Amino acid sequence: MLEKKIYSSVLIGTGRIGYSLGLDKKREQPASHSMALNAEKRIKLVAGCDTNNENLERWHSANRRAAAFSNIKELLDSQKFDIITVAVNEDAHLEAALAAIKAKPRLLILEKPVALNMADGLTIKRAAEEAAVPVLVNHERRFAKDYAKAKSLISSIGDLQSVHASLMSGLRVYSEKEEATGAYSLIHDGTHLVDIVRFLLDDPVLEKPQISGIFKSEDGAVRNVSAHYQTADGTAVNFDFSGRSKFFGFEVVLTGTLGRISIGNGIAKLEKRRASKLYTGFYSLTKENAHFPRKTCYFSNMVKNAADFLDGTEPLKSTIDTGLAALKMLEEIKEAL
Repeated sequence: MLEKKIYSSVLIGTGRIGYSLGLDKKREQPASHSMALNAEKRIKLVAGCDTNNENLERWHSANRRAAAFSNIKELLDSQKFDIITVAVNEDAHLEAALAAIKAKPRLLILEKPVALNMADGLTIKRAAEEAAVPVLVNHERRFAKDYAKAKSLISSIGDLQSVHASLMSGLRVYSEKEEATGAYSLIHDGTHLVDIVRFLLDDPVLEKPQISGIFKSEDGAVRNVSAHYQTADGTAVNFDFSGRSKFFGFEVVLTGTLGRISIGNGIAKLEKRRASKLYTGFYSLTKENAHFPRKTCYFSNMVKNAADFLDGTEPLKSTIDTGLAALKMLEEIKEAL
């Protein structure tokens, strides 16, 4: 039996998604790049890098066998890595990704979104293609078992009529003042919403949206907006973004001619057409036992996909192209605000 190859990896960005979300006891673990990389037996996390000394020290205290760097160039000059993970803030994606690509790893794992904007995203794509560096984008729900289950059930609800996706939070949906930082929900969490709808619908071609429901606060920040699309087969696809909600909500509802699927944060439900208990001669939707998985493995499956890809047994399930397709939709929404 052949011994499995161990792939060396390095983490650039040891902050929230890079490390500290892995300490949240309420979240399904692993919930950060560091914890997920450490949990994969075919990967060895050998170094971490962060310009924030506090983040770096906290990460290094939990990863003593790995080296710690505060300078990306020094890190990438130190040795050759099989996998480089870029988990920095949106405004640092371009610089960090280009530096990582220049080092020519066998795989770049890039935290979502691909970049702050399409121009930067296309620059990353061109650099990756020229250097022949594959890119896996961490749109984590593409790897989650509950969303895979929801996708497998779509054919059971008849002809798909509509998709309604919603993101509710207290963070501004968009602000021109934060364009350079990406500190708004349309790009921060909205990229997940748009991407997972694309995944569920097999990455359809969608024309520019119709925009409605724009609400702005006194500082000019967009707090509510809705975007409406239609697929080639006539399915209505609607996105609602709220930045004035007193709760966090993330949900996708797919309605067919025979039933409905609801999937999101803390939500996994299948309803099917059954004879109504309320009205003679009518049919109503009744909840079915669809056996959605309790553990979704969203982060561990992403890292597993990276190792499987390097083993040559699986293609990448979330690529630079799917990531850019989501970013393009977000830019089109911004252009209409």
